[in-house]
Amino acid sequence: MNWRWSPIAKLDRYDLLILDDITYVSKDQAETSVLFELIASRYERRSRLITANQPFGEWGRIFPDQAMTLAAIDRLVHHATILEMNVESYRRKVALDRKRDPGRPPVHSTPNELDRTMIDLGNAA
Repeated sequence: MNWRWSPIAKLDRYDLLILDDITYVSKDQAETSVLFELIASRYERRSRLITANQPFGEWGRIFPDQAMTLAAIDRLVHHATILEMNVESYRRKVALDRKRDPGRPPVHSTPNELDRTMIDLGNAA
């Protein structure tokens, strides 16, 4: 199939295509084929920004077709700027900070507990 007449061609009008967290779940053969077609269609023509929570070495466990996975990675890394960020998840950090915040009402509050918390917060001001 010629990609110029496929639904992927509609995405070609965008200068930058962002694919966020593509390794979050395993892909089946059909999904891998579409993803490869998308990557190949933009190769050396349009910009892509891709985030993944797994290093390239782990992508073989997420994508079923190893040859296609390697070909996709090859097209992604050629001319790429790769930012590897080995830091704590921002979302996880915010969630933990909220949980530790002493002024936050209990998670399973009854109306009376909430009233007491609000009174306590008012007295602290």
